[in-house]
Amino acid sequence: MQNYINHNGNFILSDAPVVSANNRSFRYGDALFETIRLANYNPQFLKEHILRLAAGMEVLKMEKNPNLNPTFLEHAILELAQKNNVTSDGRVRLTVYRNEGGLYAPSDNKVSFVIEVYPVDEKGYILNQKGYTVDLYTEFKKAQNALSSIKSANSAIYVMAGIHKTAHQLDECLLLNDKHHIIEGISSNIFAVKNGVLYTPPVGDGCVNGVMRKKIIEIAQANKIAVYEISVMQNVLLGADELFLTNTINGIRWVVAYKQKRYFNDTSQKLTQKLNELISAS
Repeated sequence: MQNYINHNGNFILSDAPVVSANNRSFRYGDALFETIRLANYNPQFLKEHILRLAAGMEVLKMEKNPNLNPTFLEHAILELAQKNNVTSDGRVRLTVYRNEGGLYAPSDNKVSFVIEVYPVDEKGYILNQKGYTVDLYTEFKKAQNALSSIKSANSAIYVMAGIHKTAHQLDECLLLNDKHHIIEGISSNIFAVKNGVLYTPPVGDGCVNGVMRKKIIEIAQANKIAVYEISVMQNVLLGADELFLTNTINGIRWVVAYKQKRYFNDTSQKLTQKLNELISAS
């Protein structure tokens, strides 16, 4: 079956050429993106994704595009989902890149966008039955600045961590900042649980400002679970009762093993249930 993308409002076959060799995303990683979960044929947390996208575009000094608003994007995502026969749950990627022109210094700051929609097998958020095994990725550290919190297409450190993950047969790697604080996974934020309290690195430590991270904090607080944003060292992980990872596609992924430490998943189960209640009500 043919699959389509939306490029600047136009449907194009997903395997057709869209950009030239001068594309700034290809040349310089001069782009950012949002990964959005489609559940029950509804783009989840779209407002939060658009707000984060706008904040990232401001950091990168990209001009606003009038089409990147909730009304247009919801319609465009659902129209593309229907065209690609995604009728319930799916994975959406919205990429925004600066238009070609110039070398490192761009000719101007106007942008283009690409929307992709693909099906996912799971209906709603399902907690993984087999816990993840994770370890640290230490070869390169992530800087602490305004660029660290956005979903940039300049993702070399995540690619290198992914290679490390595969080579060491891990389910996920945990990244460090330049102060050796543990900040996130390759495609996820991280939470530790101790005595029923959640601990997660602050965005200022260099982690991506995850939409699902924000939602889990809101859900926890609404259910009278305390949440502390603190710099996380190895002792926090080793002293935790539970450890879990979050992103908008998978929801929560519980961790069973970090080094010699083993974890439970009671809180992960409860929060997954609350997360599904939230998307059912949307």
